[in-house]
Amino acid sequence: TAAARPPRNKPAKDCTICMEALSVSRAESVGRLTQCGHQYHLQCLVAMYNNGNKDGSLQFPTCKTIYGVKTGNQPPGKMEYHVIPHSLPGHPDCKTIRIIYNIPPGIQGPEHPNPGKPFTARGFPRHCYLPDSEKGRLVLRLLLVAWDRRLIFSVGTSSTTGESDTVIWNEVHHKTEFGSNLTGHGYPDPGHLDNVLEELRAQGIAEEECLRD
Repeated sequence: TAAARPPRNKPAKDCTICMEALSVSRAESVGRLTQCGHQYHLQCLVAMYNNGNKDGSLQFPTCKTIYGVKTGNQPPGKMEYHVIPHSLPGHPDCKTIRIIYNIPPGIQGPEHPNPGKPFTARGFPRHCYLPDSEKGRLVLRLLLVAWDRRLIFSVGTSSTTGESDTVIWNEVHHKTEFGSNLTGHGYPDPGHLDNVLEELRAQGIAEEECLRD
């Protein structure tokens, strides 16, 4: 005979935050998430939020679903862009979007690793490139949303130089080399735009953000 199915409203076996059982005796402290359907101890959700950025959002560790609007700790700066009349390798049928990021050095705020301590900003202004295609323009629009939400850069330790308390990229890859791909940070790279869209989606920024913002 087929095994009996558990009740549909029975909590999952373990809370994936604290890894303790979601027992029936603690059912009153268990909540179900509306988007992903996962269940957690409510006190674990509160603790996770209090230990995070406290920016009004939560990103859950197992499924990466974001609730609320995720914002980062990018220092103040300026983002500009314009179209230049040259083509990128692999995109011969369109012009090129050049993005210019400029962040000056400053003092870390309460959201940074060492509040009150200076941070450096190496290599600015930084020039980045996208093809001026339909998908390239979509990526640009989403990068503008990410910039407004302070998600393009962060303050931390550089993975290339080891310098701490400096402005670093924040998990959204950019192409900084124009006309070649000698460093791996240029074109051609057929999967780059799709990869960036996935990275932006992981930050809670998807195509519908263009309509919303």
